[in-house]
Amino acid sequence: MKNAIQFIAARAYSTWAGGTFCLVFALALSGCATPRGSTVLVYDFGPGASAPMPEQRTTAAPLPPLALAEVAAVAALDNTAVLYRLGYADANLLQPYAQARWSMPPAQLLRQQLRSALGARRPVMSVSEGLQFPEGSQVLRLELEEFSQLFDSAQSSRGLLRLRATLTQTAPGGEVLLAQRTVLVSSPAATQDAAGGVRALAAAAAAAVTQLDEWVQQTQGAAAAKP
Repeated sequence: MKNAIQFIAARAYSTWAGGTFCLVFALALSGCATPRGSTVLVYDFGPGASAPMPEQRTTAAPLPPLALAEVAAVAALDNTAVLYRLGYADANLLQPYAQARWSMPPAQLLRQQLRSALGARRPVMSVSEGLQFPEGSQVLRLELEEFSQLFDSAQSSRGLLRLRATLTQTAPGGEVLLAQRTVLVSSPAATQDAAGGVRALAAAAAAAVTQLDEWVQQTQGAAAAKP
């Protein structure tokens, strides 16, 4: 009888211990599967001008109107991820920061900044607005090909921007190519993290906008000078 009681007690303890282990294991799995709360930081290119610019008198003639198309982007950049490459390990691998993102896809942020700069001396219209442009109007199209933080080493990185710009002119039956160029800008990052990458990429975007503004102005001037 004593042996039978001990056997039943042992079985009961084994059943309880096994059930407890299963419960603890299930809770552990549940805890791993549930993401912990985290804050995702949202970045853009900064506020831009925070006060109206004083009106300046200039003797330069205003440039002809320009139609600006939506900025296209390769598939990897058509989202809000802040991307980086470890050039010293595998430069072909494009990776996103887990807790940082852009407020909108970089192509849209770039277009906003570019439209503001181009509009300083000429009317800028949007192709997507569906307006009828008169024959001879010029159209600027951009494709963003690279926009990432490139780590040359664990202690050094830079914001890298590459885009292709195409300037055309409307004509009967379509558009005529006026000029095309590739803009490549690299800006060093002060810190080797998402915040440093964002600042470097914003600086690269600002430099690219300046180059594009000057290039469009020169191209438009050359086209106007032709008989």
